[in-house]
Amino acid sequence: MSAHEELLARARSAFDSGKTRPATFRISQLEAVVSLLEKNEDAILEALKKDLHKAFPADVDWLITPKPQICIGMGRIQHITPKPQICIGMATRVDDCFIKSEPFGVTLIIGAWNYPVHLVLIPLIGAIAAGNCAVLKPSEVSEHTAKILSELIPKYLDKDCFPVVCGGPEETQSLLQLRFDYIFYTGGQSIGKIIMQAAAKHLTPVTLELGGKNPCYLDESCDIPVVARRLAWSRFFNAGQTCVAPDYLLCPREVQEALVSALSRCLEEFYGKEPKASPDFGRIINARHFHRLKGLLDSGQVAIGGQLDEQDHYIGNTRL
Repeated sequence: MSAHEELLARARSAFDSGKTRPATFRISQLEAVVSLLEKNEDAILEALKKDLHKAFPADVDWLITPKPQICIGMGRIQHITPKPQICIGMATRVDDCFIKSEPFGVTLIIGAWNYPVHLVLIPLIGAIAAGNCAVLKPSEVSEHTAKILSELIPKYLDKDCFPVVCGGPEETQSLLQLRFDYIFYTGGQSIGKIIMQAAAKHLTPVTLELGGKNPCYLDESCDIPVVARRLAWSRFFNAGQTCVAPDYLLCPREVQEALVSALSRCLEEFYGKEPKASPDFGRIINARHFHRLKGLLDSGQVAIGGQLDEQDHYIGNTRL
């Protein structure tokens, strides 16, 4: 039996024992996630800074974000466990009809590198609240954050119910050969197809949060200063490495010039005259993605930015 098979067997044994089902256990594990975040905030922020050059004020928001989700999860636990009665019709008139919520079992959560804490903990919170076990696979691309999560999660959460697996594509492929009861993945379409194929072998249900394109449409009636601020924030937050960040704009030519000028002013307001020196402007995650994005600069004429520093994985805030 491989290490991953043993890990899954322990998780399944813990789930089959009924350990995760009591509301008291679920709440205690959710409280443990809160403790993990509160007591290790500095270490987590340092890991994020090493991976993505993420600035402290922005990161605090993304660290705090799971906490309301935990509160929601705790509140819903009390509503998940009872068996609410439902309306019955003629066909079930003599029956006792109710809805009983059941956990799936052992889930696999494969995180993403662009928000490596958020996109592991948010699905984990849902898995815990619903009474599941979960095997966690942080993205190896954000290596420092993956390391800190692999060290902290076993210290705060049940080791058998919520193990962490680190590694690259080989480890992910090994996990996908096993039968899980649910798979949650955030990332690109190519990997999403691989996961869907692996899940199909066992008829495993999946949630695939995949990337796409996010166009913005502007017409003559828009408030250009307001639009410029919204675009500048949403596109360049996390150096543009956000799945719902605007990718391209559609607008009349008469709006284009005014918008470019407004964007330039907003970017200087947000990041200063030298964005590279700004603590709020992130970096591209690694060399492979840097070169992929660098190649896109050849697809149009640079209107704003375009500065490059390969060694620092820096691409200035750019508009084509």
